[in-house]
Amino acid sequence: MPTSAVPVPASASALRPVRFTGRLLAALAAVATLVVVFLALIALTDGAGSGLAAWSATLGAGVVLALWRGRRRTWPARLVPFLPVVVAAALTATVCVPTVPTTRRYPPALPFVAAQQWSLATGSRVAVYHYPPTGPGTRHPVPLVYLNGGPVRGISVLDHRFLQLLAAQGYDVYAYEQAGGGRSDLLPAGQYAISRSVRDLDAFIGRLDRGQVDVLGFSSGGAVLTRALADPGVATRLHRAVIAEPGPMDGPTARTAGHTGRQSARGLAPAPTGPRSTRLPRYAVAFGLMRLGLLTPGTGLIGQAEGDNAFTAADLGGDTASAYCARDAHRIPVEDTAQNFSFSPAASLRIQQTVKDSPSIAPQLNRSRTPAMLMIAECSSQVRPWETAVLAHDPAVQRTQYMPGVGHHMWNGLDDNNDRAVAVITAFLEDRPAPLPDYPTREEIPAFLRDHR
Repeated sequence: MPTSAVPVPASASALRPVRFTGRLLAALAAVATLVVVFLALIALTDGAGSGLAAWSATLGAGVVLALWRGRRRTWPARLVPFLPVVVAAALTATVCVPTVPTTRRYPPALPFVAAQQWSLATGSRVAVYHYPPTGPGTRHPVPLVYLNGGPVRGISVLDHRFLQLLAAQGYDVYAYEQAGGGRSDLLPAGQYAISRSVRDLDAFIGRLDRGQVDVLGFSSGGAVLTRALADPGVATRLHRAVIAEPGPMDGPTARTAGHTGRQSARGLAPAPTGPRSTRLPRYAVAFGLMRLGLLTPGTGLIGQAEGDNAFTAADLGGDTASAYCARDAHRIPVEDTAQNFSFSPAASLRIQQTVKDSPSIAPQLNRSRTPAMLMIAECSSQVRPWETAVLAHDPAVQRTQYMPGVGHHMWNGLDDNNDRAVAVITAFLEDRPAPLPDYPTREEIPAFLRDHR
């Protein structure tokens, strides 16, 4: 007589998916816990050994836990607790493996200007660009030096085009990429500081050996220029200073809260296209933890050169859009080529931190005598008190030019923005009447801030 199959109770069948789901959730929780432990150890060890110290410790802890959980199981079942450990080890290993070269890759030469390498007295070796005066007009005897923003970023093609416009007005234009940026050599991580940037400017003018110079400082370059004006030894080398959209000049200013200018294109413009290093686990973790202050700029997780090589223009995200007015959201120009773009996140964060840690320079700036002009954009993404602090504390600021219809990147190739910026800058450098009203004046600062201009 054939044996009949023993029926499985319906309740037992219903429990199987529940048990499977419970085991799956437990395994996922174990993986997540190990990943969190790994990230915590990355922060505690400052990414030592490219993250391998944290990875080894996490793997060891996971193995010990898996052995403990499987101690009472039969031999095949003892392997089950190791599955989350293997998955977590594979996920976290991606943070420890470089996917770009770890030695510095410098941008290729630009087709329209040659980069010279100058060794400065400070020890910095910087890439220098020279645009001799062109056009039929007057040749201006005082050289014009451009300090770009970043803080540690290559000079964009958009900026190079603007410098060519200034040269076409008869100016002998020089620009250099600050140490660590663009085609300039890197510094040891601990040497990046706002004070070093000022010393490099002083050394650059000395190396130029042309006497006093005019300086145009944009964004963080404007902050370097402001601090140079507060240093009597450097200020004596400056003929005139144009401070455009400056960042904070010192710690007290950096900690000042306030509004920005009119609405920018941030959040309105299409997302930037192109590859992003921040979509890769290694660089997402490294740049994210550095931004949060959980890794130092000199972290052992990624070297400075590797970070520079990995970072792309798309990684800036909405930062680029924030430099344009809301009305320009759908026509933001391409600022740079993928080959020329260069940004050093670690060095930039280090310099920004040294600004935040620095004492007030207001007493020294109050003694400045170098004629200066402040340029402020209508749709500026800079905190307004950062900009008005320069006007409030520097008695030698002779005029302020509030630039309507433009964002932080005032010379952007749109409409007549470049021509207007050239007109404002050259009028001041040549001591001609300003093309725009002097606004705001020192007396108008409180109303300017109150009205959220």
